[in-house]
Amino acid sequence: MTRNEPTRSTRRSFLSRSLVAGAASAFTIIRPDLVRGAGKERLRAGLVGCGGRGTEAAIDLLTADPSVELVSMGDIFEDKLQKSLARLRDPQFLMDASPKRAAEFTGKPLVELVDSVRKRVNVDPERCFVGFDAHRKVIASDIDVVLLCTPPGHRPEQFEAAVSGGKHIFTEKPIATDPVGTRRFIAAVKKAEESKLTVVAGTQRRSQKDYIETVQKIREGVIGEVVGLSATYLSGPVLHVDHRDPTWGDMEWQHRNWYSFVWICGDQMVEQHIHTIDFCNWVIGDHPVSVVASGGVAWRPREELYGNIYDHVTADFVYPSGVHLYSACRQYPKGCYRKVWNTVVGSKGRTDGLDMGSKGLDPYVQEHVRLVSSIRGDIPYVNDGMTVAESTLTCIMGREAAYSGMEITWDMIMASKQDLQPKALDYKLAMAVTPVAVPAHYEFV
Repeated sequence: MTRNEPTRSTRRSFLSRSLVAGAASAFTIIRPDLVRGAGKERLRAGLVGCGGRGTEAAIDLLTADPSVELVSMGDIFEDKLQKSLARLRDPQFLMDASPKRAAEFTGKPLVELVDSVRKRVNVDPERCFVGFDAHRKVIASDIDVVLLCTPPGHRPEQFEAAVSGGKHIFTEKPIATDPVGTRRFIAAVKKAEESKLTVVAGTQRRSQKDYIETVQKIREGVIGEVVGLSATYLSGPVLHVDHRDPTWGDMEWQHRNWYSFVWICGDQMVEQHIHTIDFCNWVIGDHPVSVVASGGVAWRPREELYGNIYDHVTADFVYPSGVHLYSACRQYPKGCYRKVWNTVVGSKGRTDGLDMGSKGLDPYVQEHVRLVSSIRGDIPYVNDGMTVAESTLTCIMGREAAYSGMEITWDMIMASKQDLQPKALDYKLAMAVTPVAVPAHYEFV
């Protein structure tokens, strides 16, 4: 698979302003001798963040390439780590995960794929790390590639540490929850490019064959000039726990129920809706320059369990060309309508982003095929860092427009001093929950 990111063309482009220094060497191919020192020797992987998303990412990576082994794991919670490790070794769990989807597409025997994945989970007790510094211990544990799958509030620090440690990286999306964190991530992306460290992001549509082929046909003018887009993500609430254990301190509670708190999840607009927003940025080949948005809390009770995020946001983004993107996301309770889709309207027709392409390997596995193929030098160098950072900041811009009631421009969000991250990390740390944002009273900084 070849690199599919679009070429930036506008003077306002985030990418062109940020990557001039590294552009000359951006497509150097990584050879295996820069990874482990010889041919098809196994790549050693570490997992940071052992929840459901991290567990699935590890299975996807092991499914994607038979010469990768998982040797190290880290999480802030012992129970999460041990549950993940048990699942990675459980044949029945693996039967229902990515090996099943890969078997259906490739025709390979499912039992053989599952057995292969299980045999390459080689995580000894001394390479299981627990605590807020677990990511640093994983990075230091003689690995080649690290999977960053913790809640996104921690992503900038962990990505920066992985780059400093010389590791190739799979990073889940989004890559931050605030502008300060996004800029920190961007600085590390530049260093990754200088060192030719592969970076693949969990924006898996960019690794999905039918999306790739459809975007290519949009570029070829099959639907004419793009005149409008929509991005819609109507889903259900995400609650990781249903009660608070009285022994948990504030920080432990907020981590165990992380999707309810803006500082660590970013709100649905950032954490989930990024998939449909990222697709629109990919189609246009740029980021929006402004947004006006509305949102609020329609059903979420003002109780500790439900934190301080909105349950619905609508937004009108404007790209440099003047093309508008209508965006809507919500997380409503069971019984309400749910669907995720995009629409691209052209002067000669329209598409949902999929209908002009053909089916390929499961994109959750294919993105890890890209990761390993780039590391080995089988395809041109891959670094998704800037595109996922750009889409993250687009979503943060939309969230801040909804929270504040203001029009927010790209220049405003790029200059924002918003830093939502706590200055200390401790399980028992007291953390007051910021009230739900109220437009006209909420301060954009």
